[in-house]
Amino acid sequence: MLTNIFNDTADWFSGAYGAVTDLTERFGEFSSNWWFLLIIFAVALLDSVLPIVPGETTVIAGGVAAGTGNQSLALVILFGAVGAFLGDNLAYWIGSRFEGRVRAWAERRPQRALRLEAAGLQIRKRGGMLLITARFIPGGRTILTISSGITHQPHGWFARWVAVAAVIWATYAAVLGFLFGQAFEDNHALAFWFAFGTALGITAIVELIRWLRDSRKR
Repeated sequence: MLTNIFNDTADWFSGAYGAVTDLTERFGEFSSNWWFLLIIFAVALLDSVLPIVPGETTVIAGGVAAGTGNQSLALVILFGAVGAFLGDNLAYWIGSRFEGRVRAWAERRPQRALRLEAAGLQIRKRGGMLLITARFIPGGRTILTISSGITHQPHGWFARWVAVAAVIWATYAAVLGFLFGQAFEDNHALAFWFAFGTALGITAIVELIRWLRDSRKR
């Protein structure tokens, strides 16, 4: 009986691995088309407003395609950075446009109002570096950019810093994919998963350092 369970489990994992590999290879072929640059732009833009959209993953895929010679690394960075920049400004506009509704919602509970006020204070205190750091935190960039609009941060100042953040973010993700794409030129799926795993690892380390630093301050 145990042998049958083991065999069934092994077969399931084998089938799942094959399905994921096949899907990744198809995604690799998909990302090699010229119009994938437009998808990078659109997804990077939406990622700033909807954290569930895989902006970083899409830029990494473009970088892998560039590493295998199917895309231009410079164009992947350009389309990713411009999409992210416009998305951050869209989030700022949403915060500014719906400030009254957000504040009315926050005032229903004192804790919400305090958090909103704390967000504005943190932005003013830590400045543009906070906008750069937040771009690498899933969901963090959305909260911070919308909060910037709600708390009336100067738009010119905001735009300059998110432009720097977008370029750094797009360059990091694209170059990461590019390096693994060159290292595993004959295996697009493996290149993508190594690059994606490395990005997750770096994000986890950044989050751990931030958590330890905040805990120490408290």
